[in-house]
Amino acid sequence: MISVVTSNNIRQFAPEMEQAYRLRHQVFVKEMGWTDLDRPDGREIDQFDDAHAVHMLAIERGEVLGYQRMLPTTRPYLLTEVLPQLCDGPAPRSPQVWEWTRYCVRPGHRDRGRMLSPIGSALLTAIVEWGLASDVNQIVIEMNPLWLLRLVQLHFRVTPLGIPQIVGTQETLAVTAAFDERTLERLQAVRESDAPVILEDVPGRGRLAG
Repeated sequence: MISVVTSNNIRQFAPEMEQAYRLRHQVFVKEMGWTDLDRPDGREIDQFDDAHAVHMLAIERGEVLGYQRMLPTTRPYLLTEVLPQLCDGPAPRSPQVWEWTRYCVRPGHRDRGRMLSPIGSALLTAIVEWGLASDVNQIVIEMNPLWLLRLVQLHFRVTPLGIPQIVGTQETLAVTAAFDERTLERLQAVRESDAPVILEDVPGRGRLAG
């Protein structure tokens, strides 16, 4: 269900990445009011969409229903360069810590109240699957504080990095969220399946994970 797209295979996912950039524009510019990201072509792309970014796409029948992006904290990233006001001290920097950004799900496939949608739970599970396979055990997130309880219930160990601030039109809090095998087991229980969500290989696309 989840395709992992890196600099090694991004050309093979050109149509899907085009959908992802437009979904990002819909969510972050139109819905969340991040007007500084607005572009006349309706695509949301920033300086971090480079060779170091890892994109994760939830694709069904050729349609991108969900998206998220992982950025290494060993390089400049969103918290350090764009949202430093969310962090009271030094921003995390470690090969084991990556930033989770641009999480978005297409309307009609989103969470309902406290219930994670199938797309949302698959994307979260993909982070943990990918992280455990890549020696990553913690993520940095800039998020609505309402996500705190949800992450704790999913067995992420969450630590705030500062106090909430208004970003665009929404209150936003920066946190680190550590995870391990227990987190994966909890997500699998929520999904009622222990089958991997990351597609390891697709004919004609090459290897996706890693």
